[in-house]
Amino acid sequence: MNNYYFYLSIILLCLYSIGHSRGQAQTVQNTDTGYELWLNYKPVQDLPLKQSYIQLYSQVNLPQCKYDEVIAEELKRCLKATLGITPQFISNTRASIQMSYCKDKSLGMEGYLIRNNNNKIILQAYSDAGFLYGTFHLIRLIQCEYPLDRLNIREVPALDYRQLNHWDDLNGNIERGYAGKTLWKWDELPERLDERYTDYARANASIGINGVVLNNVNADPRILRRDYLKKVSALAHILRKYNIRIYLAANFAAPMKPSSTPDVMKKWGGVGELDTANPLDPNVQEWWNTKVDEIYSLIPDFGGFLVKANSEGMPGPQDYHCTHAEGANVLARALKPHGGIVIWRTFVYNPQIDKDRIKRSYKEFLPLDGKFDENVILQAKNGALDFQPIEPAQPLFGAMKQTSLMPELQITQEYIGQSTYLVYLAPMWKEFLNFDTYCKGAGSNITKIITGKVYPTKYRAMAGVANTGDSNNWTGHHFAQANWFAFGRLAWNPKETIEKITSEWIKSTWNCDRSTERVITQMMMPTWNNYARSHSPYSLGLTTQVSCHYRAGFDIRANKEWKIDNKGIGTNRTFNGTDYVSQYFPTNCTHFNDIKQCPELYLLCFHYVPWNHLMKSGDTFEKEFVESLKQGVQQVKENIQLWRSIREKIDSRRFEEVMNCLLKEQQDAKAFYESAVGFFSAYLPHK
Repeated sequence: MNNYYFYLSIILLCLYSIGHSRGQAQTVQNTDTGYELWLNYKPVQDLPLKQSYIQLYSQVNLPQCKYDEVIAEELKRCLKATLGITPQFISNTRASIQMSYCKDKSLGMEGYLIRNNNNKIILQAYSDAGFLYGTFHLIRLIQCEYPLDRLNIREVPALDYRQLNHWDDLNGNIERGYAGKTLWKWDELPERLDERYTDYARANASIGINGVVLNNVNADPRILRRDYLKKVSALAHILRKYNIRIYLAANFAAPMKPSSTPDVMKKWGGVGELDTANPLDPNVQEWWNTKVDEIYSLIPDFGGFLVKANSEGMPGPQDYHCTHAEGANVLARALKPHGGIVIWRTFVYNPQIDKDRIKRSYKEFLPLDGKFDENVILQAKNGALDFQPIEPAQPLFGAMKQTSLMPELQITQEYIGQSTYLVYLAPMWKEFLNFDTYCKGAGSNITKIITGKVYPTKYRAMAGVANTGDSNNWTGHHFAQANWFAFGRLAWNPKETIEKITSEWIKSTWNCDRSTERVITQMMMPTWNNYARSHSPYSLGLTTQVSCHYRAGFDIRANKEWKIDNKGIGTNRTFNGTDYVSQYFPTNCTHFNDIKQCPELYLLCFHYVPWNHLMKSGDTFEKEFVESLKQGVQQVKENIQLWRSIREKIDSRRFEEVMNCLLKEQQDAKAFYESAVGFFSAYLPHK
């Protein structure tokens, strides 16, 4: 009897231990907020692979570079979580990871080599930053559970400037931000440095981003005051540890006296002592020279200025009958001795240029090609209208032959569901990057243009409007993190496949379970196409309300932004219309001008299309148009089902938060669809 109770107690104790351990594991899982982003280090599940990792990552010979401290810290953080080990950092050839400089200048300032040599991992770089990026690549290999026996990796960034633009205001708000307030706690800086700044820098460095514009392009001039520059300097100190340079959006009227007008963000005043911001005035030029000297005295590696000028009420050189080139060059000449650059946005809506606003940027800036100083980069939105769900590529790409030009992509989903909808933007950006301009014959796509393969260019760059805020998961929606990740990876290598980027984000953010990856991939990949078809069918631009850029606004936009009647819908931008087609090179011009040759993706951007027009499918345009409006509702329905299918594979907190977003998306998609049906039914031949 005694033996019976003895063995029973042993069994009960074992059962309790198992239950307790499971409870502990579940508790850990439930605490996952999404804060760690894709640096969500979790234990490697493949045991044989784990053992091989432990053997190869247990000892590290650091390269003795300026990033050694952050490299060591990140490796310790990762290896403890993924492998349960703390690496030894030793300075001899016995280490299983050998980091050393090489003489291969073609690696540039940020490239690196990784190879497996006799069961040792060799990481080599020509310059310090290469070791930083190479380390994050080594970490990603573990996160994605890649085998290491045949490593032979060579990575060199295609673009030198890979930049996030924050539209953050000094009052804490974020224009077109949907994830809370700004990351930058201006009232606490420079005395208190939030730990979040370091985690932000880590996340950016891990995907290759090396530049950050801290403030809104609708720039408050106060950011250039000395008290704010000291705050900026404190942020720069943290970010430079991760090879990230700081830039500031500058108000063109900054040299002027402070304004008594409450709206300091507009043209009524600055932070100087002058009565003018005329770029031809020597006093204005001297003011910028002095201000730039002051900035570099506080921030020696300051990157330069981003400027929005003479657009949407912002001040600029045209206020003084000067050109954009004359305005940009004044700032460029002040920055040049310090190695800084000016990034000048081409987003202009001046109605005097052309009645069709989609044509204005091209007409405004093309005549200035070759008139900008060498250290000026023009920053153009991917499309010529305004971050629509679908647009043909901005025709300035390929047309500007003597001026550096960089794309501006919007990561925050201003017109694309904001932080409610799951819309994966990588396919959209690849569509843009692969767009063939034909500027030097077939194959002259935008990737080749911005990487200097078509025309020689001093600056190769790409910018993304950031979708971060102070929410627990940084981006408001857990899946919106994927757009931040994808932007960084495409800025590093615009030729990288979407499939690889998506797979690595899923594995790094969620887990390496094959069924999880398969389901999440199914959820993500069709979302952009289906959102565009339902909310901006056939590139019907500006379909949302003016105030929020979210809810349906067909009745507001109709017969203002595009024409609609009982015969058809769209905008005639052919030779017989506004002639927007002529801004493209002959091959595209011919295709876009002909309704039968025009890619159906862009049909309503270039044509007023009759409802009875026959599509390639053989159906009428009316039928396809109506069917397209349903795609948003259908997409979220499918995503809800898919997400539920992997409930047991996802930690409970993130699962519920994503599900709540999907249910809200479903509600809003239905409302948008019902509004669309209610509006278009008045015009469709078949009600």
